[in-house]
Amino acid sequence: MGLRDILTGRSSVKQPAARERLFALSTAYVTLETSYQITSAAVAGIVVQALATSDFQSVLKDTEDVVKATAGEYNATVETHDDEFGFRWVIVRNPSVEDLVATINAVSTSIEDGGYGERLLCAVFAFKGADGATMNFIYNYKRGSWYPFVPAPGDKQRSTERELQLKAQIGGELPIEPELERWFPLWGVPF
Repeated sequence: MGLRDILTGRSSVKQPAARERLFALSTAYVTLETSYQITSAAVAGIVVQALATSDFQSVLKDTEDVVKATAGEYNATVETHDDEFGFRWVIVRNPSVEDLVATINAVSTSIEDGGYGERLLCAVFAFKGADGATMNFIYNYKRGSWYPFVPAPGDKQRSTERELQLKAQIGGELPIEPELERWFPLWGVPF
């Protein structure tokens, strides 16, 4: 903990992994699409644990403004959504997986640079299987790793079998979370 942390009342989260772990999805997507017919749903979101402080709100507002201003050049749309638990979602829609990853990285970098990296929870990238089934790849910022989350029909059901299948299929290209108990379901994703 440094002097800045003491004065601002914030602490820095030790980054467990290089930023490249987020970008690994850009190359893994080629395998998902060509080998397994899994396509992007053209949407991703980043989840932030919001604070009611004016400084934090200013950082989020500045981040959203910058992303919205640059979204046009990437043929993207950006929106924000506060969920029922008080988490802020920054949702990006873009047909290019590479642009989705770059935009989500820009959001997280801006929040980290504002001193609130510990408020970043995860990024969610939506995909569709050949059968039309929804599947998400979730990047956990605190762990620096990915895991698949596949909702199944029914009330808060998940397809653990399909998740393990995805791990086996793409685990060589994405840094997959090794501890399965940390593969938290993420219900109510607002896209």
